[in-house]
Amino acid sequence: MEERELVIIGGGPSGMTAAIYGKRAGLDVVLLEKSSTGGQILITSEVENWPGEKMISGPDLGNKFREHAEHLGCEIRKATVTGLEPGEGRHVIRTNVGDISAKAVIISTGAAFRRVGCKGEAELTGAGVSYCAVCDGSFYVDEEVAVIGGGNTAVEEACYLTKFASKVYVVHRRDKFRADRMACARAANNPKIVPVWDSVVESINGDELVEGITVKNVKTNELTDIPLAGVFVFVGTVPVLGWLDDKLLDRAEGGWIKTGTRMQTSIPGIFAAGDVRDTPLRQVVTAAGDGAMAAMSAEHWITTGDITKAF
Repeated sequence: MEERELVIIGGGPSGMTAAIYGKRAGLDVVLLEKSSTGGQILITSEVENWPGEKMISGPDLGNKFREHAEHLGCEIRKATVTGLEPGEGRHVIRTNVGDISAKAVIISTGAAFRRVGCKGEAELTGAGVSYCAVCDGSFYVDEEVAVIGGGNTAVEEACYLTKFASKVYVVHRRDKFRADRMACARAANNPKIVPVWDSVVESINGDELVEGITVKNVKTNELTDIPLAGVFVFVGTVPVLGWLDDKLLDRAEGGWIKTGTRMQTSIPGIFAAGDVRDTPLRQVVTAAGDGAMAAMSAEHWITTGDITKAF
């Protein structure tokens, strides 16, 4: 079995930062990613809260993370992780391309967009239902579309969609958005954005393609049909942990991994970083900070057996 010092599972901002810090600390590091590195920033149109970059696209920022890690000599391997088996002194990571034994593991698999769960969503995903404005926005030039959600991602992506669509309905169950003030102000000043307050989507309608939605007002129970060509869903996230035994690590409500301030989990030598853990804020900058802390904790664990040393 292949033996490494540190295995990082997931190639988003937290995983890439952990790889950078791990290599700079002199560790033998391999990062495992099942698809493209970058995480959710790959489907983010514009990032304007990463320090030092006034505005950068998500894919461009993701590429910079990877280039930095590779410059330092970090091995990035395409692999699907299927399981994790803790052990005394070493842990075994099961993958579709072979198993790896590691002294320390950092779980940084991130989060995925939550589904609404309404009628028609599953059937029309890929046929007008999307979870990525950057990927699919250009298909809706001069069309009317809807965004479901009211947080930062929903409001920011609604503004992005106005570059293409003639009108963007934003369906939100409350009477004001939960996004930050800057995003809300930008949406309020955009004549193409039409809020649909106090409402939830009852169904996404259409045979082979999306033709509209039916929304229900949560205060009056009134149903309204809105004809449109596309639906973009941004209603929160869930941790990407389907590969991990749900009884293996302590979890918070929603399935998020519980960690200490040094990113340690309930099993010594296993750490978690970024959006996958129980944290009040899920942003690129906080994920990167988690990754740095997790890598340094892993280094101290590997060299001393005590994550508190040198902190």
